[in-house]
Amino acid sequence: MKLAAIDIGSNAARLQISTVLYNDNLVSFKRVEYVRFPLRLGHDVFNFGALTPESEARTTKLMQAYKLLMELHEVEDYMACATSAMRESSNGHEVAKRIEAQTGIKIHIIDGRKEAELINNVVVQALDDKQYLHIDVGGGSTELNVYENRQKINSKSFKIGSVRLLEGKETKGAWRKIEDWVEENIDSSQEVVAVGTGGNISKLFNLASKISETETTRDEIERIRNYIAGFSLDERINRLRLNADRADVIVPASDIYISVMKWAGADRIIVPDLGLKDGIIQLVYAHLGKRKPISY
Repeated sequence: MKLAAIDIGSNAARLQISTVLYNDNLVSFKRVEYVRFPLRLGHDVFNFGALTPESEARTTKLMQAYKLLMELHEVEDYMACATSAMRESSNGHEVAKRIEAQTGIKIHIIDGRKEAELINNVVVQALDDKQYLHIDVGGGSTELNVYENRQKINSKSFKIGSVRLLEGKETKGAWRKIEDWVEENIDSSQEVVAVGTGGNISKLFNLASKISETETTRDEIERIRNYIAGFSLDERINRLRLNADRADVIVPASDIYISVMKWAGADRIIVPDLGLKDGIIQLVYAHLGKRKPISY
């Protein structure tokens, strides 16, 4: 059985198709297809407050392409979720309805709480009983979650992200709000380990020297950030071989991860290969087992 997740973010839209595997009483998911396309919806929304007809047309074409891929893979069920850009767009819901009418793909525009919940459902599997600060930086928002003994203690969504920073459209006082929240919610008397999710931290982690298969240090992330920042945008694309839509946002995204880790006193960061798309896959599987339609 194959299931699929579509994640429409402020920078890119992703399709993941996974096969459901059964081993005794354990269920796992094996990725068989992954496609990422840089729609950059955040550029419209953070500058103009709404999605332009051009962005709507591109999103519609992409959903048609994703639908064809799901049909070729004979996907049994799927879910499409849109996050910061579409939920802040004044015409986001209208655009979603028109895309559904043309493609048959229903787009669920989810709030920051639901976004964090879906990501948390998979991230918690990588944790033990330590204190963790989960940092998920998207194009338009940053989700922070504090864990102790694999239980979420607190969480908060902030309107600051890689595309929003690039466009100079972060909410006034956003940095201070994050710093205050971290100081209020992290127990400084015990060690805290950061957990990073998102495309930018994954790319930084791939370039960094590692402590283990899934862990590196804050100093190493900062070193890689400064190394990349020393190149022009053109050099990042041609010499460092970064995708164009990654080359311009990776430094502002790095600044969020590094700043939050410093405020928390976290010297190490775990980067599991997990994210919103994996949380969506789990949700689809849960609803399929109950034979209930997915809705909010």
